[in-house]
Amino acid sequence: MNAFFYYFYNFMRTFFGHIWNVLVAIKDAIIGIFDIRYYMELFNTYKDDLSVFGWIAAIIVHILMLTLLALFIYLVWKGLKIIFRFKVPVVEYEKMKDEVVTLKREIMKANYQKDKILAMKISELGMELNADLLDTPKDLLETDAFDENAGEKNTDEAELSEDEGAVEVIDTKERRFPRLSSVDLFYKDPAYQPPEYDYTITLEEVCINFRNFAASRLGLYYDLEVMKQAFASFGAAKMLILQGISGTGKTSLPYAFGQFIQNPSVICSVQPSWRDRTELFGYYNDFTKKYTETDFLKTLYEAHYYEDPRIVILDEMNIARVEYYFAEMLSILELPREEERFVSVVSNTAASDPELMKEGKIWIPNNIWYVGTINNDDSTFAVADKVYDRAIPIDLDDRAEYFEAPDTPPMRLSYKHMERLYEEAKEKYPVSEENLMLLDKLDKYLIERFRLTFGNRIMRQMKDFVPCYVACGGTEIDGIDFMFAKKILRKFESLGLGFIRDELDGLVVYLDHEFGSENMRISKAYLARLKKMSTS
Repeated sequence: MNAFFYYFYNFMRTFFGHIWNVLVAIKDAIIGIFDIRYYMELFNTYKDDLSVFGWIAAIIVHILMLTLLALFIYLVWKGLKIIFRFKVPVVEYEKMKDEVVTLKREIMKANYQKDKILAMKISELGMELNADLLDTPKDLLETDAFDENAGEKNTDEAELSEDEGAVEVIDTKERRFPRLSSVDLFYKDPAYQPPEYDYTITLEEVCINFRNFAASRLGLYYDLEVMKQAFASFGAAKMLILQGISGTGKTSLPYAFGQFIQNPSVICSVQPSWRDRTELFGYYNDFTKKYTETDFLKTLYEAHYYEDPRIVILDEMNIARVEYYFAEMLSILELPREEERFVSVVSNTAASDPELMKEGKIWIPNNIWYVGTINNDDSTFAVADKVYDRAIPIDLDDRAEYFEAPDTPPMRLSYKHMERLYEEAKEKYPVSEENLMLLDKLDKYLIERFRLTFGNRIMRQMKDFVPCYVACGGTEIDGIDFMFAKKILRKFESLGLGFIRDELDGLVVYLDHEFGSENMRISKAYLARLKKMSTS
């Protein structure tokens, strides 16, 4: 071992000794370059022997050398200045990245607005052209080129006027809905084979398998509790809202579910300019005589042909006002009779229209769930109560911990099987009479102290959610706790926390007394956060 230490000592001494010699040599070279006294002594040695031309040459050489030296110093100084000028601190660099992202978003908005304006201009141009054709010169009317009877005949064929309430029928040579018609062709093809579904899996197994699939195959980690809440929500409402800070997996969760069931989710990126239903359903262009079909419309239509569940993601849904562009869908999904859930696409019909479009309307299929992601910051709008009341919100405020997940393959899941599991859960695990009585007392307490009530819709959702939550592996009291916190306590934020601050402690005491101090943890944590907000 001593031999190694001696070797190591001599090796390091020699290695760093050479490095030191290089540094010393560089120092000596720099000192030697600027050794003015040596240059003066050298010049004095030869100046007496210089002729006139020698003096002139010496002066020129010295001027050139000084110029080159000055130029070298100037270039070095400029280079250092440029380096330090463009050396941006990390914080400023991150700000610049955010500004670039914002600018890109603004450019996308501007392009989107430009396209809409261009489409409107083209549509107006088409109307003007049709008006010009109607203003036919008199000499043309008197020729054989215009047959009045033929014109009347074409008009009669184009319009169905036998009864006043009939849908107008138009004659078109081309398909008005090429994307929807291509869906018909794909699924009507004899070569198409429907997938084989797993009809044995339970809701709890769906939660566990999907969580393991997301972790093992996609590297996405979620708490099992979030899985239970999400799949129980699908049994109680058609719309789920995932809200929280950025980067917690709000968009990734429904995306991963689409990968899990091998029926990819559709991401509709909401834009700030969205104002009405045309952003989702598209619009008819009078000039091209074709319908501008969106991915959302195509998804609704295609879902008629298969049993798979389908997720539509409204990404950053509150970057525009949800109640503007999604109002019609909210109303349609609330209709009690599923056979009445139609959305009107066009006001007329044509022979070339898609097969499943009836009188210009499309039925909203049951196997589609709608998931909206929400970022609560200054760049977004507040979501109206009418949206929250019809949906079930889940908070994703932090990232889940890493865990070792077994490799889990994807599967094909049938919506009809899921629907049957939800119905069986509601029959097998109904909310107990004892808890229903406690909820009734809690409702009266809220009315007396806070002027808030559960309401029929929330109670109906709770009676649907809690049994599905139990079937997913949860407990009844935890399901009640989740729904109470997300559907009722959320409304407290609009009451003026400064005025109800003292009542919040009383509500915590009431929950401990009626439901037990070990229960209602989500609700009590929410009340503690509200209390903190009221004092800040």
